[in-house]
Amino acid sequence: MATTVNAGARLDRLPVSSFHYRIFWLVGAGMFFDGYDLYVAGSVLAATLSTKFSTVPQNLQFLSLTFVGMTIGALVTGFLGDRFGRRFTYQINLLIFGLASLAAAFAQDMNQLIICRFVQGLGLGAEIVVGYSTLTEFVPPKTRGRWLSFMAFLVVAGFPATALLGYLIIPTWGWRPMFIIAGVGSLVVWYLRKNLPESPRWLESKGRMAEAEALMTQIEKEVAQSGKLPPVVVPKPVPQVSASAMLRPPLLQRMLVGSWVLITINTLIFGFVIFLPQFFMRQGLTIANSLGYTLVLAIGSLVGCALGAYTSDAIGRRWSIIGASIVTIVTGYIYARFNAASDPTIVLSVGFVLIVAIYVQTAILFGVYTPELFPTEIRLRANGICNTLGRGATVVSPFIVGSLMASYQLPGVIWLMIGLVVVQIIAVYFWGVEPRNRGLEDVAVQKA
Repeated sequence: MATTVNAGARLDRLPVSSFHYRIFWLVGAGMFFDGYDLYVAGSVLAATLSTKFSTVPQNLQFLSLTFVGMTIGALVTGFLGDRFGRRFTYQINLLIFGLASLAAAFAQDMNQLIICRFVQGLGLGAEIVVGYSTLTEFVPPKTRGRWLSFMAFLVVAGFPATALLGYLIIPTWGWRPMFIIAGVGSLVVWYLRKNLPESPRWLESKGRMAEAEALMTQIEKEVAQSGKLPPVVVPKPVPQVSASAMLRPPLLQRMLVGSWVLITINTLIFGFVIFLPQFFMRQGLTIANSLGYTLVLAIGSLVGCALGAYTSDAIGRRWSIIGASIVTIVTGYIYARFNAASDPTIVLSVGFVLIVAIYVQTAILFGVYTPELFPTEIRLRANGICNTLGRGATVVSPFIVGSLMASYQLPGVIWLMIGLVVVQIIAVYFWGVEPRNRGLEDVAVQKA
């Protein structure tokens, strides 16, 4: 039996083919419905509040327990994914999420809906960790940033999708159909994804050489149908690391960077973006107009992800993150300074640019940068821990945002976002590595 398969080098040299697109769409379809349900809270909670189905404290509890579920899901799936494989984890979490979404549609009171949402959160947190990490291990390094950013594009497409469907459905039929769409769609994808292959990199890292070799041979045979394959460039051996390496340099610095950037971007999304309908309603807009404003700004999320897909490979991950962070600070200051929500012109111009900047970071931090930071044998655990800390921060962020809104209105929320982003710039500049155009095995031993 071969002592090494060189799965990483063999995967990295493959030309893009129908195999890569199949992996992308099978993983991406589930990620889309996760993104859809991730953002559905903004429209649903505005509707439950306006119809007296919920109260403001219950809405905050709904959001907080969603994040508790996502925190637990992210942590558990990291350990399960490294122990039992990527294929096992992405099927289990999507099934949990789909069934819980259907149950949420039939909740009889807000307490039942909150319980269902907690279970949904378990699947949401797990899917985000395993989905990005799985695709990371299949796509070639020269275009890895683009592939993973467009995966984030699919997730973020859930934002305008929920905004559009909420605008069309909720005023007439209420909020329950929003959960039915998520549940049915997720279960359809769960069935289709049963044929998604395991990661050869993971199989090799677990010493399952025969399975890794058989799978690599199958993949190469499929890709070779489109043309002759380039030769394999065998890299220098990369020593395997244990989980304890996360507590020592250089991985410790990467853990700190990964954790802080996810704390920041989670708070930007769930402390600002997801509250947009409620921010607008506080300014006196109707539920329909609030959802309409949100839909317009939601288009900026797709523009941001597409821009992140370009810049992550063109100028690199670090400078893309830093540049988008600076734009966030500048536009956030303008948004807060001029009390943007009271002026439609500023809402739809400065607000659009702010959303674009936030989602450039979303695409790169969730989809590209954090999964690349860690070696294959601990990728899901390390990524899961970073996501756990990021999600854990958002358990309390709805309450912080609620308090800031009560005392300082929207400017108070914006200043919190700016403070987090400033620290993010410092962390990425001094401790961040640059994975652009590098194989994952090369990034694993790269110094900051």
